[in-house]
Amino acid sequence: MSRRSSALWASAVLLAVLPGVLYRIDSLLSEPEYAPGVYGFVTMYSCWTDLYVRSWANMLRDFPLFSYGGAPVIVLGFAGWYASLRKGRDRLGRILARSAATVLLLTCLPQILVYALDARCLDPWNAVSPMDLYALAPPILVLLAARPPRRAPVRRGRLARTAAVVLTVTATLLVAVGSVPPGKVSTDAELDCAGFGGGTVEGLRKEEKDFLCRVRGYGFYSTEGIEEWNESSDRIVLAQGHHLCGLAERNGGDTGAPAVREAPHASLLPALAMLCPSVASRQAEQETRKQEEQAAYVAGKERACARHRTHRPRIKPVRQRRATMFTEFWTVQGWEDGYEGRAPDLVENLVGSEPGALAIWAADEIGHACVTIESYSRRPPLETRGWKEVVEVGYESPKGSLTLSDGHGRRVTDLTTAGPGHYRVRVHLRGRELVDQVAYPPDGAVELLVMVFPGEQKEPVVHR
Repeated sequence: MSRRSSALWASAVLLAVLPGVLYRIDSLLSEPEYAPGVYGFVTMYSCWTDLYVRSWANMLRDFPLFSYGGAPVIVLGFAGWYASLRKGRDRLGRILARSAATVLLLTCLPQILVYALDARCLDPWNAVSPMDLYALAPPILVLLAARPPRRAPVRRGRLARTAAVVLTVTATLLVAVGSVPPGKVSTDAELDCAGFGGGTVEGLRKEEKDFLCRVRGYGFYSTEGIEEWNESSDRIVLAQGHHLCGLAERNGGDTGAPAVREAPHASLLPALAMLCPSVASRQAEQETRKQEEQAAYVAGKERACARHRTHRPRIKPVRQRRATMFTEFWTVQGWEDGYEGRAPDLVENLVGSEPGALAIWAADEIGHACVTIESYSRRPPLETRGWKEVVEVGYESPKGSLTLSDGHGRRVTDLTTAGPGHYRVRVHLRGRELVDQVAYPPDGAVELLVMVFPGEQKEPVVHR
């Protein structure tokens, strides 16, 4: 056996076991608060071919012969090759060595060739990793070791030999070091997510810390964490976040662009504005535009309600208010403190009450109504002219603080002017037929007149 073959076989075994050895050393040196050798990685697949081939290769690597980069296979191949040489059967030795190398290539070469089979696998984020290339080195060295020596070897110059050695050693060290699981998962206190000061993480910008806090669900984001990244190290999360930010920046900060939305690591999008200024700026613009559109929408409905004539009561109320009230669930609600959340049944599908709770129909599921609310100290005269429906119910006020609220947060307070006690609520309606007949009724179609006054009667009365 020549020195050249011995060196190549030894190099093949060394390169195969080096990443595993470095991994074990890093595990032993990890901080006590983390389980030795346990790291979280998020595997990204950009196509079904990639998923199938990588899954198949990973299953093959689970066999003991393929542990430590396939070192057992290399050792067996060497044993067969060496024994054949001792018996003078060089050809059989080369066959055994090349068979061992071929088996190793079957575990890593398909992951490289897969990108030629499926164009979607050309996503730069899912391109061939350094470890995919590194895994090719041991079987290639085995093939070279089994190759018969040349009869007249050509001696390279000193410069060429030195350059080859330097490049080989450098590449080997860089790839091997890169194979060691990087970094740790910083805690809430280390990142100072609550903003109290005293964070111990160094080397990260504020936006990177904020991004990690949002992804982890730390501090102010306790209900907004992205669970699938919990076990991934800070370095991995930030690297994928910066890559996703780059994709978004190339699309003007638009996280809805296909290249961004369909990226393998798109699950980080909810937190991306913390890290990516272009995304934050675009989201702020979208929010501003949304608010402007909402304000214009509300203003249009309010102008339509303002065109209705003001109701002229027959006796003077304690107070009279007008409001455009919106709903997404058919009704506007009245509550008193401590009674929020109740949903009374409606009488004639118009008004219903329970102690501390009131409900008034306002739209066909989603819409708005032009509402006039009048509070009285005594029973007002009955008015039915001009109204399609008039229904009156009893209401028990536990605290005398009934407030009518709509789906946009608009509130009309102090409906019960006489304090806690028994009241009557009389609701007048017109325009229901308009919203029942068309999908998009005209603005201001529904008009409501709500009268609240003291009264002991509990039974509902349908006046019209």
